[in-house]
Amino acid sequence: MAPLPALTNDASVANKRNFRYSHYIGDPLFPSMLYYRQTELEPYGPKLTYEDAASHIFFDSTCRQVTTDKGFRMARANVGVREGRWYWECKVKQGIRKAKDGDSKSQTSNHVRMGWARREASLEAPVGYDAYSYGIRDVTGEKVWMSRPKDFFPPGETIHEGDVIGLEIQLPSERLHRRVMAGTYNPAVDPHEELQPKRTASAANIVRERPAIRHKANNYFENIDYSSTKELEDLMNPSPLGPSGAMEAPNPLHASPSLRTLPKSSIRLYKNGKLMGTAFEDLLGFLPPASKQQQGARDGLDDGSLGYYPAVSVFRGGAAEVNFGPDFWYPPPGYKSTNGNMEMVSNGETGGVARPLSERFEEQIAEDVVWDIVDEVDFWMQDGQGPPGSGGMASGSAKAGLTHGRGIAQDD
Repeated sequence: MAPLPALTNDASVANKRNFRYSHYIGDPLFPSMLYYRQTELEPYGPKLTYEDAASHIFFDSTCRQVTTDKGFRMARANVGVREGRWYWECKVKQGIRKAKDGDSKSQTSNHVRMGWARREASLEAPVGYDAYSYGIRDVTGEKVWMSRPKDFFPPGETIHEGDVIGLEIQLPSERLHRRVMAGTYNPAVDPHEELQPKRTASAANIVRERPAIRHKANNYFENIDYSSTKELEDLMNPSPLGPSGAMEAPNPLHASPSLRTLPKSSIRLYKNGKLMGTAFEDLLGFLPPASKQQQGARDGLDDGSLGYYPAVSVFRGGAAEVNFGPDFWYPPPGYKSTNGNMEMVSNGETGGVARPLSERFEEQIAEDVVWDIVDEVDFWMQDGQGPPGSGGMASGSAKAGLTHGRGIAQDD
């Protein structure tokens, strides 16, 4: 296979040091927000993103193929899921090659891992390294969580070059998720249908505190990202001084919110269209207070970025290509697509048919637009509810700009 065309990333700023960056653009319809709103850059659509990738990750022009010349590095997608059932695919472009005739072992110099990762997952490590991500190894098809590989694929089964791995996640509704985090979940009382998302008039309380900055001719909102918690660090590395088995296993009713799991949540894996089984069940919850921003941010803040994201890790020449739909190489059961026109056919399973991540991306764009409008109205009310150029607007803008960090920081 020809090497991927490597693109430099000099003009982008990476998510690091507990900060996350998103692009903004000028818009005269948002005067109270200094005429800025969130936007996307080319290539448009669901993709692996420069800002949410480790150093030494190289992308092709579509941002759907990645590789590296270093040790394990990870890249996350620009679309995450919070509830429902979703599906995406990862094709190994350069990885373990099948043994040639006469050879007893496969060539294993390049490696690829794929899975689902939360915001707190480390980008400088493979998927499944910590408690914030769930991954699958190409070697013998082992599943990995907290750096502990376990057998999953049948004996002798391995992920080789050219194989397509389908990853399906199922999460309960946000309403049920919030009850788990609030400690009010009762498995004997809460209805089973709450496992499925429903369209309602209620919505999450999304609060975004993000000053606008400029970096190398690019415009960014700087968001405080979510950092790891002591409870999950202790879960991954138990103290040798503590009594054996003293820590209670994660469950929906755990005393610590960070160790509460989501009922009926799971990750299923497919290889070349064949269901390999359910790799993970009872995934850890991610809504506050399970997830916390770094010190200095407000407690319990949900800025809309929490969730599980498609993630790919590559190692020393390993390369992968992602497919977020709607036209999959190996569609999941009950899913039909013709030239981008999707048709869902229920197969009777809880949660309905898995939906493509491309559809979730469109929902995420709509959510960003709504939250931008909510922020604009909020700032407009703080500015004295006056039209642009009025006295109340000007005096209020100066105060709100200082209070909420709306000024622009130059970093060229």
